[in-house]
Amino acid sequence: MAMSSNGNKGLLSDINVTPLVDVMLVLLIIFMVTAPMMTRGIDVKLPETTAKPLPQKKEHIQISISKKGEIWLDNLPVDVGSLKAELVNLKKSGKAAQVILRADRDVPYGVVAKVMAAAKEAGIDNLGLVTAPEKVEPPGSGR
Repeated sequence: MAMSSNGNKGLLSDINVTPLVDVMLVLLIIFMVTAPMMTRGIDVKLPETTAKPLPQKKEHIQISISKKGEIWLDNLPVDVGSLKAELVNLKKSGKAAQVILRADRDVPYGVVAKVMAAAKEAGIDNLGLVTAPEKVEPPGSGR
């Protein structure tokens, strides 16, 4: 605490905010550096089709199956058993109005079928499969 300079012998009770500002700036820098590392995507090579896209709701749950057969619910890794329980919880809370399934084209059909069965058993009626648009070769390209 500091002494007042106006001639009074009392104590001055001002708060020194400089250490607080220093700590907040350090925290801001730490969060700015670590935030991009916390978001990570799953590399999935989607199968290609000529189907037209269906309308989607703004809020949806995404299930991804990687090339190695790993299952991700949004960005959380799960197995088939816990996937059903998580989907049931999301359905009860009303967040699973639409579920989107992204599976790598090299994943065995049996793994995709198990995930679809788990979603059906959880009561998910609106399940969409994500595909990439088929690449159309121009005429005379040699294929």
